[in-house]
Amino acid sequence: MSQPFRRVVTGRDDQGKSIFLIDDRAPHVFTRGAAGVVVRDLWETDACPADNGGHDDAVKGPFHLAPPSGGSIFRVIEYPPDAQRLPAIAAQSSADMTASGMAAARQGGGGRHPGFHKTDTIDYVIVLSGEIWALMDEGETLLRAGDTLVQRGTNHAWSNRSNASAFLAFVLIDALPV
Repeated sequence: MSQPFRRVVTGRDDQGKSIFLIDDRAPHVFTRGAAGVVVRDLWETDACPADNGGHDDAVKGPFHLAPPSGGSIFRVIEYPPDAQRLPAIAAQSSADMTASGMAAARQGGGGRHPGFHKTDTIDYVIVLSGEIWALMDEGETLLRAGDTLVQRGTNHAWSNRSNASAFLAFVLIDALPV
């Protein structure tokens, strides 16, 4: 298993005072197919504005790529090097892709990368460690630790051309289709 992530969630007690509700290792960990991509869902909302009441864990399994309609997902994704990941993606069947929420993964990109996909979301992405290439239909750019990307419902792919895993934090928010 790769690097664990600690998740701390705040809330309120019966008197309305702020407290720590959850302090644990992120329990909602999904390995996406044989490609070795590990997704850690940390929190989820099903509406905007979000409901900050209650004490329950808001992550709803099983894995789903996009947030609920009108909601959001906060997650950390580990991308292994392409040398490991790409052969596994190429070997996935259409049924495997659909089951993992990536039915649209093979669209677009002019054949440059088998991971091209898009969702009806706005995604705020922060590279936590490592480096990764963000690929668009036209162009690509290298992102390193501390870099950010705002992905606005565009066709895109992630390419880790290094020899080490890259860890990225994502906030996906439901958006209107482009």
